[in-house]
Amino acid sequence: MGFSTDAVHGGQEAEPVTGAVMTPIFQTSTYKQDGLGRHRGYEYARTNNPTRAALERNIAVLEKASHGVAFASGMSAISAVMHLCGEGDEIVITENVYGGTYRLAERVLRRYGLRFTFVDTTNLAAVESSFTSRTKLLFVETPTNPLLRVTDIHAVSAAAHSRGVLVAVDNTFLSPYFQNPLELGADIVVHSSTKYLNGHSDMVGGVVVTNDSDVAEKIRFVQNAVGAVPGPFDCWLALRGTKTLALRMRQHDANARHLALFLSRHPAVEKLYYPGLEDHPEHELAKRQARGFGGIVSVDVGGLERARHVLESVRLFTLAESLGGVESLICHPATMTHASVPEEFRKRLGITDGLVRLSVGIEDVEDLEADLSRSLEF
Repeated sequence: MGFSTDAVHGGQEAEPVTGAVMTPIFQTSTYKQDGLGRHRGYEYARTNNPTRAALERNIAVLEKASHGVAFASGMSAISAVMHLCGEGDEIVITENVYGGTYRLAERVLRRYGLRFTFVDTTNLAAVESSFTSRTKLLFVETPTNPLLRVTDIHAVSAAAHSRGVLVAVDNTFLSPYFQNPLELGADIVVHSSTKYLNGHSDMVGGVVVTNDSDVAEKIRFVQNAVGAVPGPFDCWLALRGTKTLALRMRQHDANARHLALFLSRHPAVEKLYYPGLEDHPEHELAKRQARGFGGIVSVDVGGLERARHVLESVRLFTLAESLGGVESLICHPATMTHASVPEEFRKRLGITDGLVRLSVGIEDVEDLEADLSRSLEF
């Protein structure tokens, strides 16, 4: 089946009692059992819920996976993946990773004996040299947030597997419409379903998918044991969102390409980050590895005051956290998404006070260009 067909129908079937075409919201905390030790596959809603199961199946189909496990947030999904490791184990992570992932690693899990090494995963030699006998997991974000660096998933996966290391990829920025990391060699894919999968900025969730049954069993155990599960209404919202994922991603991508080209020529922009332009260092890799470049564009306008002017002057772009909704958003990574990353580390990576991240929505691109053009008048 094609992607759009899978997005609408994948893992879905009419509800057996009423024939409802759309998966119902099973708003229940528990289920009647037919006798001691006899139930219909559902015992308690933390462990399983039919609406959640439908979402898990759907995302698994889109990511070419056998197993999907849904969580209450992207961060709880990432946490579950890191819980595959134990005290003394080491996790190698993309250095320009989302600030929340950095915070989870450095300020939460490190206290329990996990070790973390942050590496430029676009540099294969650096990845290979970072592995030790304790390394159990390579966690890659590609493209990265917010600098949009692109890691060669096939190459780093081969390097990791030669050392017996699992590979997890955060695929939030591209969605399964543009990129399927499992087909490139990764073992695990993580999404913040809050973003493009849902696409409407009205729920928070996460999902982990894999083809490895052993990994899936461990992740599902963590899901149940920790209890960071999404409610049925949030799952229903995300399931509604995936049905239009292909349509939305095409428009996000088209609009972002247009604006990136416009911004690349604008005198107020000192630096532009977008893998869809030929001067991006991983442009050719991005073309080879994915089917599009996504809807995120980052620009450095040369300082905090200039960034503040842009952030407070836009009218269509909304100043807000998050990304991937139908509406265009704008944020300041240094004080918002990456505020938990130490300043020295941020600046070394290039996350300056002048950096502004755009989540390009699906509005008429001429209106978005006009909004940015006016806000860039210093």
